Amino acid sequence: MTAKTLQRRSRLLAAASLTAAAALTLSACGFSSESGSASGSDSGSEGSAGAPRTVKTAMGDVKVPAAPQRVVVLDTAELDSVLTLGVKPVGASHADVDSGFLNYLPKDQVAGITDVGQMMTPNLEAIAGLKPDLILTSKIRHGDKYAELSKIAPTVMTENTGYPWKENFQVHAEALNKQAEAKMVTDDYAEHVADVTKALGGKEKAGATEVNMVRFVEGADIRVYGKKNYIATILADVGLGRPAITDQAKDGFSYDVSPEKIDLADADAVFHSTYGDPKKSKETQATGSGLWKNMDAVKNGKVFAVDDQLWIQGIGYTAADKILGELRTNLTK
Repeated sequence: MTAKTLQRRSRLLAAASLTAAAALTLSACGFSSESGSASGSDSGSEGSAGAPRTVKTAMGDVKVPAAPQRVVVLDTAELDSVLTLGVKPVGASHADVDSGFLNYLPKDQVAGITDVGQMMTPNLEAIAGLKPDLILTSKIRHGDKYAELSKIAPTVMTENTGYPWKENFQVHAEALNKQAEAKMVTDDYAEHVADVTKALGGKEKAGATEVNMVRFVEGADIRVYGKKNYIATILADVGLGRPAITDQAKDGFSYDVSPEKIDLADADAVFHSTYGDPKKSKETQATGSGLWKNMDAVKNGKVFAVDDQLWIQGIGYTAADKILGELRTNLTK
């Protein structure tokens, strides 16, 4: 993590603390900012100063509080977004990993967040019990639950997750009324990207270095990631080259291979992660084979095992900042 990113995060956390303090003051006074009068209601939108705002979402226009105070997030990208913007949600769903909340997230930032269930099957009663004033998720994940969720609190859904993560982040920032903070985040990211590209020898040298991302997935074929997914956008931002095999990826997402064709993943550098058991995901079989060991990347010491939770599941600027650091470290060895 860069020094500038740490400074930015400190500023965001300080701002979040001031906002929380102001909300507690309003709450203690029993003040309803939307009605402008004292109120004993425990409605989720109480204590959010100012008039409601309208946010354009995948499900149409949604009115949200001026400054949401009790946010629930139902996917990993949304959790990354809110924490990056200095907002600690009251509730979040967990990923299908032992750590629950993804392990790259600072423990002090996720401490105290109520777990509302597995990502694809969140507990609606648990969500309602938190009395949220805003719910963030995506249509592809929870579109079928939109009617139920929107009865609990204003629900802002993006269309998809992964590849459009930057656009989704802006929607999250707008819903949270954190556009100024979002600009700080994106400016820092652009600066970090430029630093990494420079460290790799500049745009021309970076472009001449072909990089592949391979994911071993339990219960599925091995994925050689294409150009339309989260990690691909980071590689593209740095200006790294991609092998021709990535152009064969289905819908731009991934080109799936068996262990018997793992050599198709060869490149100047290969990063790989594992989701699930190494044996059941075919990682053990593939990386122990002669095909793998004879790949140029392996022979040249340019194969790097990386954390699946960070590189694949995180999907946000906090994850991206850490990934940029790992790209720089590994590719400049």
